[in-house]
Amino acid sequence: MTRSLIAVIIAASSVAVLTGIVAAKDEATKGTPPPGSVSRADGLEAWKRIEAVVTHPRCANCHVDAKAIPIWTPAGETKPRVHGMNIHGGESRIGAEKLACSTCHMTSTQANEPAPAPPRAGIDWQLAPVAFIWFGKSGAEICAQLKDPKRNGGRDAAGLVEHLRHDASLNGFIPRGWAPGAGRSTPPGSFEDHVRDMALWGAAGQPCPN
Repeated sequence: MTRSLIAVIIAASSVAVLTGIVAAKDEATKGTPPPGSVSRADGLEAWKRIEAVVTHPRCANCHVDAKAIPIWTPAGETKPRVHGMNIHGGESRIGAEKLACSTCHMTSTQANEPAPAPPRAGIDWQLAPVAFIWFGKSGAEICAQLKDPKRNGGRDAAGLVEHLRHDASLNGFIPRGWAPGAGRSTPPGSFEDHVRDMALWGAAGQPCPN
């Protein structure tokens, strides 16, 4: 009797967890246009706006190669340069081998003020995976990466939108790119604009420039 009761409780808990995951995914993709409902031309227009965001220094500076040297754009400047103080992300991509990113970049949901204090985010600071290199890449190259599950974390078009929403739920790097603190430039548009464009691009079949 006791074993049966435990099994019922475990099963009910599992259903509740799965229901929660499905509900969260449904919420993340809410309002997303269905595949094929957006023309290729409109998809390419959406990509132009996405490209302007992902190539902006605020978004590209931590998407660096295997050398793991972060790039930064100090407050008040527009030209990216190698991160000061000889910072190196190492193989860990979090600086564990020398000086952890978290030494200066606190995990916090507080506003990025006062500038020029190191920007914070709601998740631990780290470089993007090597496969996600964007810095120095053309828009067409980044487009090809973003639609390739082998180089985007195994995500399809809907998964990319879900990724943006999930990051926002954690107060992560992506939405904070539009709130870096006074004196720092921001990508064009807004985070919600970016999510909308990613959904449009996905519904159009993720077209890339030739």
